[in-house]
Amino acid sequence: MQVESGVNAVHVLTTVEFGHGITAVDTGYIRPQLDASHLIVENGRAAFVDTGTNHSVGLLLQALQQQDLDVGDVEYVFLTHIHLDHAGGAGKLMRALPNAQLVVHPRGARHMIDPAKLIRGAREVYGEETYDALYGEVMPIPENRVLAVEDGRDIDLAGREFRCFFTEGHARHHYCLHDFESGSVFTGDSFGLSYRELDTAAGEFIFPTTTPVDFDPAEAHRSIDRIMACEPRQLFLTHFSRVLDLPRLAEEMHRGIDDFVQIAERHAGRSDDIRTAMYRYLAGRARDHGVEAGDDRLHEILDMDIGLNAMGLSHWVEHRG
Repeated sequence: MQVESGVNAVHVLTTVEFGHGITAVDTGYIRPQLDASHLIVENGRAAFVDTGTNHSVGLLLQALQQQDLDVGDVEYVFLTHIHLDHAGGAGKLMRALPNAQLVVHPRGARHMIDPAKLIRGAREVYGEETYDALYGEVMPIPENRVLAVEDGRDIDLAGREFRCFFTEGHARHHYCLHDFESGSVFTGDSFGLSYRELDTAAGEFIFPTTTPVDFDPAEAHRSIDRIMACEPRQLFLTHFSRVLDLPRLAEEMHRGIDDFVQIAERHAGRSDDIRTAMYRYLAGRARDHGVEAGDDRLHEILDMDIGLNAMGLSHWVEHRG
């Protein structure tokens, strides 16, 4: 899997505030508006949802300063899952946050404490050179600072209640975070990807992410249903931030999962063929949605995700029971 190595697209702080103390911070991963961390502030206390990479940490600390907060005011770092575009900077960030606990799925906790296996897996996916450029040294986190949450665990931030609930279709170490006060769910990758460059008069464009190696279609469908059962007013995706037209987007996610499975089965798990077919499928859908970008621009926006999706679908075909 090849990724352009000018990896830190955002070198200055870029944020969007959404009310209820929620701010999206562009983590600077690969290109602008690809990867977000979300800062939540309540009564002078704070939490981050996902961290980006080591290269993102300085931006997250600047976002705290922008809100007139100190590093000691952060109580939690929520990792929706431990893929490195979401969690690669967690160790470095935790070293800068003296009072924070890391909140992670039980299957991810040990990999945050000792990231050696996580690093090996990412190097296999990306290759040595690209991995080093994207992620650098992933730092371990002391066990006594890691909180492994069970399904349905409630977390209190200065009187504001959040609920962690498992959504394991994208990765078996994935949970979402329900924020009762704002009526939001922070979805990580469980509700797909929605890039702002593809918004049109018809609204947001969305599609699933089937990154290796844990994609499970049945669980992916259940994840969407669990998210929608929260009756959210808005969702915050890591890629990229807030979406609002939720009944339509949920329907499109369900359809996209089924369509991706059909593409994988039709091409017998052959990654190159899946990649070609998936680009045609997504480009066709985007144009039906009113996206006017040409093929060159669509390739710029979609190719990295298509490559990872093809690898994940190929792995699923080869290993399904």
